[in-house]
Amino acid sequence: MAPRADAPARARLAAWWSDAAAPPEHGTVVLGHRRVYIVPSRLGLFFGAALLILLVGSINYALSLGFALTFLLAGMGIAGMVQTTRNLAQLSVRAARAEPVFAGDSARFRLVLDNPSEYDRPEILALHLASGAQCRIDVAARAAEDAELAVPAQRRGWLPLGRVMLETRFPLGLFRAWSYVRPDGRCMVYPRPEPGALPPPAPSSHAGGARAHAQGSDDFSGLRAYQTSDSPRHVAWKSVARSDTQHARSDDMLTKQFAGEAAVELWLDLAELPASLGLEARLSRLAGWVLGAERGGARYGLRLGGTELAPGRGDGHRAACLEALALHEVK
Repeated sequence: MAPRADAPARARLAAWWSDAAAPPEHGTVVLGHRRVYIVPSRLGLFFGAALLILLVGSINYALSLGFALTFLLAGMGIAGMVQTTRNLAQLSVRAARAEPVFAGDSARFRLVLDNPSEYDRPEILALHLASGAQCRIDVAARAAEDAELAVPAQRRGWLPLGRVMLETRFPLGLFRAWSYVRPDGRCMVYPRPEPGALPPPAPSSHAGGARAHAQGSDDFSGLRAYQTSDSPRHVAWKSVARSDTQHARSDDMLTKQFAGEAAVELWLDLAELPASLGLEARLSRLAGWVLGAERGGARYGLRLGGTELAPGRGDGHRAACLEALALHEVK
């Protein structure tokens, strides 16, 4: 059977329509002219109808000034159409890093719009199609501006940015030009922390188990080997300065120890929480414990099934624990 003559056109139409489910575009996306669509706006339709009435009246009554006004306005409309398309064409778009958020908050996605041309790009609307979040910005000549989209983060795990529409009606509002982009941006969504006190210290290595150490932050009691989780404020920098700087290594660094306020080491174990709570509730409780232990200055470890994070503290350790909770058994 011979192929139908309209098969290539149907294939192109199907490919354009399925762009809504296309994979993310990596790196910088350039809005070429073939990616910019344009149609008359509602105001543009009224403008075209008014031009038609003017043209018919000028023909009927042989009004030379009427012809001049009609063609002048038509020329302005055509020039406005070209300017509306040019306001989007050749813009470069890329997604910047999004800071992690907790479930129930809004992920702040940033799109960087880079204008390489010699003219400004005013009144550009960035619209997140899935959530309706939008931002209107002006991009100066040879400059870049950030468009921030506040997208609701309902579930833990990775939240992809998804499809974004860039639209403009500049300068006259008679035409609407738009283009679709799908940057490869994504945001880490942590479980929503459950507020509450830490479990009581106990001589156990299971969830909530704690072990007190005779070190704290009141009185200086000595030096010990440096660990990567130690605060830079507690490093014995005078000892480092006296060492040979050409042969100094992190293994040779020392950390000051203080006695007076007991530091606590916690093991937070998912298996020790009641299964009747459900997985999401248990992860939320562990997230609250991670934040509470970090605020209290305790060293804490995390056990999630086969995943185990050794005890530590600091921003890096907290982020690693929260990320492990966010990605645990994500469907």
